[in-house]
Amino acid sequence: MEWSDLAKQVITLGAPLLGSALGGPLGGAAGQILSDVLGAPQPTPAAVQAVLPAAAPDRIAEAEARWAEAIRAEAETQRTAISETQATIRAEIVANDPFQRWWRPAYAWELTLECAALWTVLVHEFWTGDIQTINALIGATALLATYWAFRFGVLGVYVSGRTREKVCAATGQDSPGVIDRLVKAVVKKK
Repeated sequence: MEWSDLAKQVITLGAPLLGSALGGPLGGAAGQILSDVLGAPQPTPAAVQAVLPAAAPDRIAEAEARWAEAIRAEAETQRTAISETQATIRAEIVANDPFQRWWRPAYAWELTLECAALWTVLVHEFWTGDIQTINALIGATALLATYWAFRFGVLGVYVSGRTREKVCAATGQDSPGVIDRLVKAVVKKK
């Protein structure tokens, strides 16, 4: 039995937020709260299902309230983290420190040159038919794929951050990211 098996029943008992959470990736955390409030002998879906039919409506409402408070607390934590990150970004924008201004563009140029060098080696080895080097590169495919994924991930974060910096400089306000908009939506529902 899974926590998602209890989702519909919990929703019909009057706890739509908690029930929805049981059916999603946070099912274990929501199930733990439900188990604690209902006094289930164990924090398992089967134990909660056994005590759920006899649960008083005020206990279900308490579990819903605890879940909503846990979500609000997480949203507030994320809001604080985002706010501190934005303050750091604003401080970096006005810092005029050459290293601070140029490390990310230098990283992007270096990564571009690194990609060009690898392709140059590959084309050369195919052109000359050096099977030993080609086999070595094929053998290192998993390592290279992981390496490139990490490097391009960092570059993607850089591009996103630089865009936000430019918007902030142009408008005087930080542009909200996806997480920031989510936090604001959750906090507004207080």
